[in-house]
Amino acid sequence: MDIVGNGFLARNLRSLAGRHPDTVALAAGVSWASGTSDEDFAREAALLREVAERCQDTGRRLLFFSTAATGMYGLAEGPGREDTPVTPCTPYGAHKLALEQLLRDSGAAHVILRLGHLVGPDQPEHQLLPTLVRQLREGRVRVHRGAARDLIDVGDVITVIDRLLAMDLRAETVNVASGFAVPVEDVVDHLARALGLEARQEFVDTGVRQHVISTEKLRALVPQVAEMGFGPGYYRRILGDFTASVSSRTSTHA
Repeated sequence: MDIVGNGFLARNLRSLAGRHPDTVALAAGVSWASGTSDEDFAREAALLREVAERCQDTGRRLLFFSTAATGMYGLAEGPGREDTPVTPCTPYGAHKLALEQLLRDSGAAHVILRLGHLVGPDQPEHQLLPTLVRQLREGRVRVHRGAARDLIDVGDVITVIDRLLAMDLRAETVNVASGFAVPVEDVVDHLARALGLEARQEFVDTGVRQHVISTEKLRALVPQVAEMGFGPGYYRRILGDFTASVSSRTSTHA
């Protein structure tokens, strides 16, 4: 596998670099869901066109990472599915959906993965968990009332990707998530207890709706996900691993 990019997901994909030689993984571009820079969006679209054209010319398959988060499925009635039309509710969600269509129209063989919220060591500081940890340490956490996130361990995502790429998928879109939405208040409480921190929670009304990501297709394609422990309590294990990495890094730098 060739990997385009050098960020959090790209670094984790390196364990698969010696596998799936027919695949190019595009793990670069906009990863900040609250970012709405037209310049960044245009740069990612141009990169996708370039890589898709190269893949079509060489007969290789392009692995593209989209989103299954609120921006994509927040307005969905029932669990967000890959096989039903969606109406994005953020500029980021609309951007990712447009890129999916750009890739389909390119004619390149492809696998599109709509990802939940990845969790793992050394995440970028702008992502959800590092942001919450920083706010906890500052003594005040802003929580969008009613917000929930589907958290999934980046190691489990890499395992799923390895399984999916072993199949002859050439034009597929798959949700990769745990299938369980965790209220952000519960995430904050868990982080605070694990790190021994206290902070005032400030609730902000934004009109967000909780949504659940359908994993029916994922489970059909990769039955092994049944052994990964996905369920209502799954987030506690991965948050435990995350806070352990945060505590270890803090003590190392102390």
